[in-house]
Amino acid sequence: MIYDEPFLSVCLSVDYPTKPGVLRNAFLQMRSGEIMGLVGQSGSGKSTIALSILRLLSLKGGKATGSAYLCGHDLMRMKERQMRAVRGRHIGLVLQSPLSSLNPALRIGTQLNEAWKAHASGSSHDCRRAVCDALASVSLPTDTEFLRRYPAQLSVGQAQRVLIAMAVLHRPALLIADEPTSALDVITQAEVLKLFSELNRTLNMAILYISHDLLSVASICHRMAILHQGEIVECAPTEQIFTGPSHAYTRELIASLPLAAVEHARTRRGSVLFAGAR
Repeated sequence: MIYDEPFLSVCLSVDYPTKPGVLRNAFLQMRSGEIMGLVGQSGSGKSTIALSILRLLSLKGGKATGSAYLCGHDLMRMKERQMRAVRGRHIGLVLQSPLSSLNPALRIGTQLNEAWKAHASGSSHDCRRAVCDALASVSLPTDTEFLRRYPAQLSVGQAQRVLIAMAVLHRPALLIADEPTSALDVITQAEVLKLFSELNRTLNMAILYISHDLLSVASICHRMAILHQGEIVECAPTEQIFTGPSHAYTRELIASLPLAAVEHARTRRGSVLFAGAR
């Protein structure tokens, strides 16, 4: 179920030492259980919004000001100790390069176990059950042989599913997926997109899906926010973006797509697209 009141509400401005004004009062709101697509060209600040919400922007040398309310709590005002409890537990993150995001020196099972222990306490049996549940939710094996593999022994698609399993291990209320399919082939990309849709439906997990690929966003997102020159210039239901975009930049984005692809997106009423838009 998607509720009307804001679940996530951000208004952020960001400066980098050599690039001021990357974001200028970028305003975005999400509802509980919603899949929101954040679209913009490369370098527009999409990942900057994700890092700002997670309070990790300083690692890139940036400085964020403004507010980022999650369930009524302003993340920008939290102490670092409090944010460490939020990251992974209440907000999950999936990045675009799975093999570089996983530790090559540690077995898959070890990495999942450590992710569980970071925010939970219990017996080894509790840990194993949670890890297996997370792997099963992304259609990965749960046997010992798989858990003993190293990242280099996985396909890129499997590695991305492991990252997603790690991100949903604690059933966070919000999952941020930052260009999660850019390193995948077309078939695996479709599988991962379907997986996000299923996680949203079965766990009622809100997903902020960040991509420059309009069509992948259109395939799963209830609404889309368009980022241009440091501002959110349009935010509307996915169907409306494709049938009647209001901002000139959004119209340019739609016009840049092959006509057949746009028509296909506009008419996919019975599939993943628009099926959950509400």
